[in-house]
Amino acid sequence: MGTAIVLILLFIVLFLIIRSMIRDKKKGKSLSCGGDCKHCRGCH
Repeated sequence: MGTAIVLILLFIVLFLIIRSMIRDKKKGKSLSCGGDCKHCRGCH
């Protein structure tokens, strides 16, 4: 019973994380690039 509750909670958290990532992607945000090149350490 306890294992099932933990699994359900993990699935809920995973769902919320994925949903947040999809919403950010639709808004033009990204985990790899914030679009602010002057603060990017990977550029120039």
